[in-house]
Amino acid sequence: MGADIGPILVKHNIEFEALSGYKIAIDAYNTIYQFLSIIRQRDGTPLMDRSGKVTSHLSGLLYRTIRLMELSIQPIFVFDGEPPKFKEKTIAARAAMKEKAMRKMHEARERGEEDLKTYAQGTVRITDEIITESKLLLDLLGIPVVQAPSEGEAEAAYLAKEGIVYAVGSQDYDAVLFGTPKLVRNLTLSGKRKLPKKGIWIDIEPEMIDLNESLRAVGLDRRRLVWAAIMVGTDYNPGIKGIGPKKGLDIAKKATSIKNAFELAKAADQFTDEIEEIERFYMEPPAKDAPIKFKEVQKDKLIDFLCGKHDFSIERIESAIGKLEKKPSDSGQSKLEGWF
Repeated sequence: MGADIGPILVKHNIEFEALSGYKIAIDAYNTIYQFLSIIRQRDGTPLMDRSGKVTSHLSGLLYRTIRLMELSIQPIFVFDGEPPKFKEKTIAARAAMKEKAMRKMHEARERGEEDLKTYAQGTVRITDEIITESKLLLDLLGIPVVQAPSEGEAEAAYLAKEGIVYAVGSQDYDAVLFGTPKLVRNLTLSGKRKLPKKGIWIDIEPEMIDLNESLRAVGLDRRRLVWAAIMVGTDYNPGIKGIGPKKGLDIAKKATSIKNAFELAKAADQFTDEIEEIERFYMEPPAKDAPIKFKEVQKDKLIDFLCGKHDFSIERIESAIGKLEKKPSDSGQSKLEGWF
């Protein structure tokens, strides 16, 4: 998902401690999708409560968010609003891919395969109920929730550009195209991960991308970086066949406009007014000011929601909350007291 411009951006591995004390605007949909994909049983089944409702997203949000809070990182979750009209084809294509993934998983199960996790990851759907409960969980944790007018990454990038937050947290690179000064990847996914079908475990560390550093390194301004991304392909257009990040970069350097870039790529016949709309959307996306206020953890309501409604272990939830209550800050206050 998102524009595949990673190979031309400058990345630095960082320690979590480097983010201590900073507010980070996290792309909520991106993060929830990752939790729903990864937190599964070997047979592909997500975590569920006794009634059969999926709880993988709640587990991921709870423990990863508390981990960030322990490190004095202040997460703010930004949720998607209305997608732009030119994203409709992508949304339809993704739905078709999920149906195909579902068929493959059923076929694998019929063949007697036991490890269906890889198949299941392609079937993830984020429902309205999942979003509603995710927002409720974050609110009970005292974490600010921002509802974007359109794309969550665009709103998160706006908050970063305005200095309201330090950086955007997302796996996708679109936040860079939307103009965030800094992007942090692997913020909620760091740790050891097993590569699908290879049986190899790798370490995943937080990764920082500084927009200005990357622009200087590739010799582009942000608009031309957007041109390169559009030629490679984004969530809003399929791109030009045969154009990868490096070739798109070379063409963008020579181009005088997005239309001229398509001409230089010998794809003038693929250029439409919609391409110019996509360029404008990246450069000036819908975004708004949002009040950011952290609140106290509502411990009793949190336990009632997770344990009473969704069958989480009360011992584990109390232990998780206890990590925040007991860990002292530099001032001698508890971690929770120091936040609010």
